[in-house]
Amino acid sequence: MEEADRIKRAIRDIAQRRENVTLDEIEWVVNHLKQYYQVGRRTARHGILFRVRDQRFMVNTHNPGSKQVKPYSVDAFIDAMIELGWYED
Repeated sequence: MEEADRIKRAIRDIAQRRENVTLDEIEWVVNHLKQYYQVGRRTARHGILFRVRDQRFMVNTHNPGSKQVKPYSVDAFIDAMIELGWYED
C-alpha cells in the first residue's frame, strides 16, 4: 500500500505544477504502474506514446533544448490517471 501512496503523491505533484514537469517524472509513474497494469511505451516521431491498461496518452518531446514537457501532454497524462482511478481532480 505504501507504493500506491508514493505513486499517487507523484501524480498529485505533477498535476499541481503542470508547467514544470519532465518526461522522467511521467516515466517514473508509468514504470511503477507496471506492477498493477500492463504498460506499453513506444517512441513516435515527436514524442513517446504510453499505454497503461486501456488508456493511451502522448508526451511530446519535440523541444530538444528543454527537458520539460508541454502542459497539454501533462493534461493527457492526468486525464489517463483520472480514468484509471489514480487521481481525483
